[in-house]
Amino acid sequence: MTKLWGGRFTESASAQAEAFGASITFDQKLASVDLKGSLAHAQMLFEQGILAQDEWTQIEQGLKQLETTLTDHSYTLADEDIHMNLERLLTQQIGPVAGKLHTARSRNDQVATDLHLWMEQHVEALTTALRELQSVITEQAEQHIETVMPGYTHLQRAQPISLAHHLLAYFWMFERDVERLTDNQKRIRKSPLGAGALAGTTFPIDRFRSAELLGFESVYPNSLDAVSDRDFVIEYLGIASTVMMHLSRFCEEIIIWASQEFSFIELSDAFSTGSSMMPQKKNPDFAELIRGKTGRVYGNLMGFLTTMKALPLAYNKDMQEDKEGVFDTADTVLQSVQIFTGMIESATFKTEALKKATMQDFSNATELADYLVTKGIPFREAHEIVGKAVLYCVQTGCFLKDLSLETYQTFHPDITEDVYPLLDPVQAVARRTSYGGTGFAAVSKQLELAKQHLAN
Repeated sequence: MTKLWGGRFTESASAQAEAFGASITFDQKLASVDLKGSLAHAQMLFEQGILAQDEWTQIEQGLKQLETTLTDHSYTLADEDIHMNLERLLTQQIGPVAGKLHTARSRNDQVATDLHLWMEQHVEALTTALRELQSVITEQAEQHIETVMPGYTHLQRAQPISLAHHLLAYFWMFERDVERLTDNQKRIRKSPLGAGALAGTTFPIDRFRSAELLGFESVYPNSLDAVSDRDFVIEYLGIASTVMMHLSRFCEEIIIWASQEFSFIELSDAFSTGSSMMPQKKNPDFAELIRGKTGRVYGNLMGFLTTMKALPLAYNKDMQEDKEGVFDTADTVLQSVQIFTGMIESATFKTEALKKATMQDFSNATELADYLVTKGIPFREAHEIVGKAVLYCVQTGCFLKDLSLETYQTFHPDITEDVYPLLDPVQAVARRTSYGGTGFAAVSKQLELAKQHLAN
C-alpha cells in the first residue's frame, strides 16, 4: 500500500520496521477526538476562504459519517497511525477532496491537538470519579463522628481519635488532587492546532477560531513549543501518581484493618475474594491490587520523563511514547478510584472493636499529661511523670485507668479523683475542640466544610 507521505521514497519499509513504527494499535483510542479536531480545522479553513463551500460540505459530511461507521476493524497497520487511517477512510468515502483537509496542518500539530482533547475528557471523568469518592467518604464519616478508634503514629497507638476524622483526612487528600487536576486543565485546554510541523503556515488560517470551535481556552503562542510540548502530559502523570499514592495509603490501612488481628472493618463480599485452597479466607484483593497498580503508574511517569529529557526541538518520533503510558495510567487510575469508591461505600466499620481497642492501650497518656499541666506543672515535667506511670503499668500488667488514686499520688500528689473521667477515650476525643482537631464538635464543622467543597 502506498503511503500518503511516500512521494520521495523508492522502496517500502520492511514489515518488521513498519510494525515497529506503527501506533494504530493504541492510538485508535484517539479516533473520536481526531475527527473532532478535523471538523474544527476544516470549518476554519472554509471560513477563511481556503476551502470552497462544496469542499467543506463534502468533508464535513464525510467526517460525520465516519463517526458513525468506525469499528475496531476499520484500521490497517499499513496506515501507521489514527491520522493516516482516518484520512485513508475519508478518501475512500468522498474521493480526492479529502486530501484538502490536511491543508495548513501537520500530523505534529494534529496529534498534539488530539492528545489535548482526549486528556481534557479524561481529566473531567477522573475529577467526577474523585468527587464521587469524596461524597462516599463524607457519607461514611457522617455515620461515625462519635465512633472512637486508636490513632497511630509509626503504626503504634498514639491518641484516640474519631473515625470520621480519620476518614476525612483522605477527603482532603483527594480534594488537593481535584485542585491539581483543575489546574492541569489550564495547560490541557491550550490549542496547538495550526502550528504545522514546527514553523506555522503560509495560509491565512485563524488559530483562535479553531481553538474556539474546539472549546480551548487559549492558543500556544510559539509553533515550536506547540508541537513539542508534553508538559501537560507529564503534569497529569504526576497528579495521577499522587492520586494512586493516596489510594494506596488508604488501601494499606484497609488491608491492615480487615485482618483478624485488627478486625476494625468488614469488606463486602462484592469487593473481596476467597482462596482456592483455604475455605475460610476472605481476602482484600482489590485493595491489594490498587496498592500494586500504584507502582505501575509511577513507572509510566518515570518512563515518559526519561523519554522527554533529551529531545531537541521540535517534534521527534520518541514522542509517540507519550500515548501508551498515559492511556494505561488513565485507565488504571480511573478504575482504581471507581473500585475503591464501591469498596468504601459497601464497607462496614466495626464500631465496638474500634472502641474496645482504645480501652486497652496507653493512648490516653497525653490526657494525663495535659491534666497535670492544668495543675501548673510544666509539660516536660508532666511528660516524665506520665512516662513513669506508663512504665509502672507495663511492669504490673494494667492500664492508666486501672490505677488507684493512692498509686497515682505516688507519682504526683496533685492528681485527684477528677482525673478518671479524662482518661475515658470518648472524653479524650470529645475535648479536642481546636480547629481541625478530632473533637466531635470540630469534626462536625469539618464535615460541613467538606460538604461545602463538594457543593461548590
